[in-house]
Amino acid sequence: MRVLVVDDHLASAEGLRDYLQEWGHEARCAPGAGDALAVLETWRPEVIVCDLLMPPGPGGLELLRQVRATDAWIGFIMLTGQGTIEDAVLAIREGAFDFLTKPVDLDRLRLLVTHLGERNEMRSEVARLRRRLAHLGDEGVVVTRSTEMRRVMDLVERVAPSMASVLVIGESGSGKDFVAQRLHELSGRAQAPFIAVNCPAIPEALLESELFGHERGAFTGAVNERAGLFEHAGKGTLLLDEITEMAPGLQAKLLRVLESRRFRRVGGREERLADFRVVAATNRDPETAVRQGRLREDLYYRLNVFTVAMPALRARKEDIAPLAARFIASFAEQNGRPVEGLSNQALMALENYDWPGNVRELRNAIERAVVLARGPVIELTDLPQRIARPVVMIDRARSGASSRTRRMRRGRWGSA
Repeated sequence: MRVLVVDDHLASAEGLRDYLQEWGHEARCAPGAGDALAVLETWRPEVIVCDLLMPPGPGGLELLRQVRATDAWIGFIMLTGQGTIEDAVLAIREGAFDFLTKPVDLDRLRLLVTHLGERNEMRSEVARLRRRLAHLGDEGVVVTRSTEMRRVMDLVERVAPSMASVLVIGESGSGKDFVAQRLHELSGRAQAPFIAVNCPAIPEALLESELFGHERGAFTGAVNERAGLFEHAGKGTLLLDEITEMAPGLQAKLLRVLESRRFRRVGGREERLADFRVVAATNRDPETAVRQGRLREDLYYRLNVFTVAMPALRARKEDIAPLAARFIASFAEQNGRPVEGLSNQALMALENYDWPGNVRELRNAIERAVVLARGPVIELTDLPQRIARPVVMIDRARSGASSRTRRMRRGRWGSA
């Protein structure tokens, strides 16, 4: 990475520059804010390591404001003495990545520069995903770093070409519908319809007619015959979401359809072919649901040829950044917004949040942030308040500063 060190103590700046070069970075130094701005006219660093106070000229906070006004993607790491920690916290609130107290903890500096590199990789990932989305559409992009999710997607790829029924289990919002769609897209049924049915969203009295269809006069109000979702699915895939909320009597009728591959409309006599594939999903533990009488045991065994267990987002936090990048790319494209990525504070808030609503909640939070963002970077203030928690960020900065001042001087550079 390209790193510019700005410090009015030139010997300190040159020392940090030398360390950065030893770590494999392209590093330069400047003795003041004005000199740094002159360097920026011909050379764009990805990171600026800057002293907060550089009398008698402008300090690091002023340099931060000037640079961020034209390039929000240059990451700032502020250097501060013990008497200026409050100013360093203010710098973080204005967009600095973090700060270090003098003498500089070299291990900490190396880690912060690495983190800034990861943030820049996210920006590149957003750009790459936007190009892919233009060709494949939103559902054609699978993004994960999680070992567990890779196992899930590997199972999906192996099961998809078969005729077997699949049961997808996982918390609400964890991506069960996404897995069902992938099973459809990777199967020989991809050109046929994919139909999703949210079982609890349809009143029990209507769900049977919705699935099976009905003949004219089958019940009060049935003035015309109507094809059900079984017929509309044709040779495609039918997702029965929250299958445990389906009435037991209707579960028995569904079981007969799966076993015989035939069905009749409500009030009808003609047998029709059921050539669709069934994917069922539930946010309950299916074996517990069987014991509680929510799910028929025979239907469970019929559906449970293959089980795909979706991990909660809090159990695969390494996927938060790539998923956020994917959603940023998608919503920026949909809304015509120039958003390219997240600030450090925003990304940290996402990674610290517990995500009770899982991927769906993350998706909604990113959609909101893309719409609210004032520039190419999603800031902490663009996120919902329950996620942002700006006070936690300030407390983290203060506690981090005080703990770093207590460390041994070994592995440090420069004077306080």
